[in-house]
Amino acid sequence: MTSIERTAYPQFRRLTSARVLHVFFTPSEDEAAWARERTETPESLLALLVDLKCFQRMARFCSREEIPHAVTDHVRHCLGLAPEVEADHGAARTMRLHRSQVRKRQGATRDPRRARALAAAAIREAAQVRNHPPDLINVALERIIEASLELPAYSTLDEMAANIRTEVNEAICAGIVARMGPGGRQRAQGLLDTAGSDGRSMFNRLKKPAQRATWSRFKAQAEYLGEVDELGDTARWLEGVAPAKVADFAGEAAAQDVDTLSRYGANKKLALVACLAHTARMQARDDLAEMLCKRVASIVKKAKTELEEIRLRQRAVSERLIGTYRTVLEHLDPDGETAGREPGQGAARAVAAVEEAGGFAAQLSDIEEVSAYHGDNYEVLVHRFFRKDRAVMFELAAKLDLVATSSDASVLAALEHARAYHAMRRDHIPLPPPAGGGEDADSGLAFASGNWRRAVADRRHPGMVVRRHFEAMVFTYLAEELRTGDIAIAGAGEYADWHANLLPWAECEPLLEGFCGGAGLPATAAGFTERLRHAHLDAAAALDAGYEDNADLVIGDGGVPALKRRRSAGTPQAAETLAEAIARRMPERSLLSIVARTAYWLGWHHHFGPASGSDPKISDPLGRYCMAVFTGGVNIGPYEAARHIAGVSARELSMVRNRHIDLRKLNAAIATVVNAFAELDVVRAWGDGTAVAADGTQVETYIDNLLAETSIRYGTGVRTGSRDLILAA
Repeated sequence: MTSIERTAYPQFRRLTSARVLHVFFTPSEDEAAWARERTETPESLLALLVDLKCFQRMARFCSREEIPHAVTDHVRHCLGLAPEVEADHGAARTMRLHRSQVRKRQGATRDPRRARALAAAAIREAAQVRNHPPDLINVALERIIEASLELPAYSTLDEMAANIRTEVNEAICAGIVARMGPGGRQRAQGLLDTAGSDGRSMFNRLKKPAQRATWSRFKAQAEYLGEVDELGDTARWLEGVAPAKVADFAGEAAAQDVDTLSRYGANKKLALVACLAHTARMQARDDLAEMLCKRVASIVKKAKTELEEIRLRQRAVSERLIGTYRTVLEHLDPDGETAGREPGQGAARAVAAVEEAGGFAAQLSDIEEVSAYHGDNYEVLVHRFFRKDRAVMFELAAKLDLVATSSDASVLAALEHARAYHAMRRDHIPLPPPAGGGEDADSGLAFASGNWRRAVADRRHPGMVVRRHFEAMVFTYLAEELRTGDIAIAGAGEYADWHANLLPWAECEPLLEGFCGGAGLPATAAGFTERLRHAHLDAAAALDAGYEDNADLVIGDGGVPALKRRRSAGTPQAAETLAEAIARRMPERSLLSIVARTAYWLGWHHHFGPASGSDPKISDPLGRYCMAVFTGGVNIGPYEAARHIAGVSARELSMVRNRHIDLRKLNAAIATVVNAFAELDVVRAWGDGTAVAADGTQVETYIDNLLAETSIRYGTGVRTGSRDLILAA
């Protein structure tokens, strides 16, 4: 049975805050008057209003044992009833009458058969793309509430979700196994039976590649890609299966070992292995792409560092050139100290000054060297560090199926042009073909910046490009467009074409008006543009109006805004007194105790569990999960924790942390804690809750990043903070 805490099925929490009581369980004057008209005794009045408020919150009627005493006491207090008055409808017939009146007032209907049919249809549809029972139950709840039906018992929905999920998964697994064919089934079974030279089966390598995908291990990673591709066309095996379903099946397979997976049914076992193999093929391509992006970033960083070192070395040369130039000007200045001398004498002295400084050839050479690295033109240095990785990068590009995600495929065209000439040793190669078949010969380099164009061009060879600079430029832009998503890798995961996951416009257009209405946005392009324009203008006007009163914001001469540093005025005595009083009243608790208490009251540990989505079958899941979070938060490994904490084994901790907790589940648990904290009254002491502040480390981001923006204080980049033990915060 799926734990009710892991679903959205409405229920009372262990802790009912004063804010929840005030917002959701305070009867209005109209509701109180409505209830008084339908009751004759204080007991029935209290019972009717408690049922009304609970139904509004839960979409179902709750038993008296389920309703917290705090809720009943709050409603009793709002009605001004005596403390000894208990909620009691009286006769069972009266209770049924009262509940029918509540349904009528709320516009709900009690139709168990229709609710079950609606839930079954919703679960069957959702089970095609979702695998975890809580998700299926939540979909059924949403459909039933939309139909204004009274919710059935939780056990009914749980049993229904389990049965339908089993039926759908069996059909999906059977379809996968049928499409695998005899050869595919034999290869999949061989993953479990055959051990490699290191004693590990290929199944274990699919779960976690033997070596991390670093540039120095490219050959091993490329061989691994070939091995997983030899397993078969997994994309055809999984044709028609939702990506989310594939990910869940692969996650379940990855959480098992060969022994536990061998106990599964034949179809399910092979289907899970097929999903794991498909995920491994995508991950292998992602690893290769990540290697390329990281190596190119390292090369560019080295080029920029080299440029700074060259500038430091050239500082003395620049000062010497400036000194020579000053001497030449002094001799040639008609109004200077040398004025009035014989004609040509000043020029002769200027020539002598140049000769004394090393001669014209040496001076021109120094000028060329300084001017070559005068601007931020590190691009001319990239080829120096690209040279040793050239062969590996071309081999990598040949192994990946690169596709453009937009109509601009100029970078891929330039890559193909570079590959066509990469075996030649000539210094210059022809310009890449014009983009889009146009007539502009330079359009093949339209994607490049001005610095890169100047680096690859050679005025002495028109219509040609410098091969070494051109190749470095192509791979630099290839890595950039892989990061931004303008170039995708067929068969990859993170680097796949995200357009394939979008709904067609024909399916989106009928939903547009309803979505915009719910989001409060205009449903037309003109209306949306006009609203956005006015929003920007209003924001700019508000900023301008408050600029004079904003002592912290300063706009410099260059138009760049900046924030002044504030000086602390010191801690007021009242604040110190308050802190001392709080410290005296606050009980001292250990960090592990805080983790356990928050898990008990908030239930964040219910987000953890096996990859199959089923409830954990371990004893004392709350204690095991709290211990796993605590040891992970303080950066203690399972074996180190077992040495210092009595009653805990390394195997238990390792199993929970590896099989029951992942990043997605941890983020869900964090969200539960944050949302619970946001409901506390103390949060309002810091503001209205619409803004947050954080501190941490600045991380540079690439230009035009849709997930980050320029900071007014720190410039380009984002700042990140630590999340260690955030569950206990």
